[in-house]
Amino acid sequence: MLDRLFRIKELKSSIRIEIIAGCTTFLTMAYIIFVNPKILATTGMDPNAVFVATCLAAAIGSATMALWANWPIAMAPGMGLNAFFAFTVVAKLGYTWQQALGAVLISGLVFLLLSATGLRRRLIDGIPTSMRSAIAAGIGLFLAIIALKSAGIVVASPATLVTIGDLTSPGALVAIGGFFVIAALDVRKVPGAILIGILVTTAASILLGVSHFEGIASMPPSIAPTFMQLDVMGALHGGLLHVVLVMVLVEVFDATGTLIGVAKRAGLLIKGPTHTNPGLSRALMADSTAIVAGSVLGTSSTTAYIESASGVQAGGRTGLTALTVALLFLLATFLAPLAGSVPAQATAPALLYVAAIMVRELAEVHWDDITETVPAVLTAVMMPFTYSIANGLAVGFVSYAVLKLLTGRGREVHVATWVVAALFVIRFVLYPEG
Repeated sequence: MLDRLFRIKELKSSIRIEIIAGCTTFLTMAYIIFVNPKILATTGMDPNAVFVATCLAAAIGSATMALWANWPIAMAPGMGLNAFFAFTVVAKLGYTWQQALGAVLISGLVFLLLSATGLRRRLIDGIPTSMRSAIAAGIGLFLAIIALKSAGIVVASPATLVTIGDLTSPGALVAIGGFFVIAALDVRKVPGAILIGILVTTAASILLGVSHFEGIASMPPSIAPTFMQLDVMGALHGGLLHVVLVMVLVEVFDATGTLIGVAKRAGLLIKGPTHTNPGLSRALMADSTAIVAGSVLGTSSTTAYIESASGVQAGGRTGLTALTVALLFLLATFLAPLAGSVPAQATAPALLYVAAIMVRELAEVHWDDITETVPAVLTAVMMPFTYSIANGLAVGFVSYAVLKLLTGRGREVHVATWVVAALFVIRFVLYPEG
């Protein structure tokens, strides 16, 4: 039955290989069940409910990818978008987390429409490579400053805005140690390096009195505090449309790039347009649907995870890999006490390491062309310096269009880039302090 459903033999795999690949992928991305509740809890959301919502959103998204697209790609709430949700939309712009969830739903529906009509691929093809790379790197830098602040390594300063914190404090020490544990394990290609690092740092935090041990397993807590709590009308009337624009753009670049990259590594793509790749078309629809489901459950945008490449490396070629991930996320709902024991000092090293990996994308920037380099750098640095992914995107796209125009190279700018730049100019006019 499994062979007929997932075409396992046809794709030159086996049930054993697919299950092992699924376990490998899960281990590399399971850190999100500890990190996501910590980030979203800063908005006032119930961390236990967010924990369950995170697991269920990952399970539903991965299962949809498995059963609809038959691809070995797992889904879960995305890093970067959860930070944008918590620290920009709620903390900086002052919207409620219910309104922010409403914006996630709207962005998911827009994303679904773009995927169904084929506009998603046209949009991604119209954005220059340098800008796509800068967006990923900028989000990484944004995650880095959040991680350093959470660990107490970087603190506020009235003289210089930020400065180094007390590196001899127990919290900072365990965070620093946790970062090197994660980095060393990942270099040695140990599966689940980030997850192991979080657990080791949590144990050290408990021993040093930084956090308290809450237990390991229990029945899943109630999801009621976040389930169906989204405020769609509040999002529509609260001036959140520019937030939706940012969510859609990040979702388009992040998820589409991940899907295509992992699928190429697995040998699942054939040369040609989207309609000649039925698996890709279905995968695009599957990850769009997962965003809508996640918003209803009570979590930030769900996306395809680049960590799925570890499962592909282990031999995963079919949806059985993603289905295995989905089942493991369902089992993870019983680990709420363990999630509650994980302090910010243990998730900060994971955030910082993910950030370091994301910044590698700057290597793809066309450094020999100033009209490409300057907008890319502005995009990347404005995100952490203004504590907003939205501001980085806005400054980057507008500066790209303006520089190309002023240097007589306006024809090189794709219509999609002109449209996005114009929308951000309108956003600056309507919401100058956004």
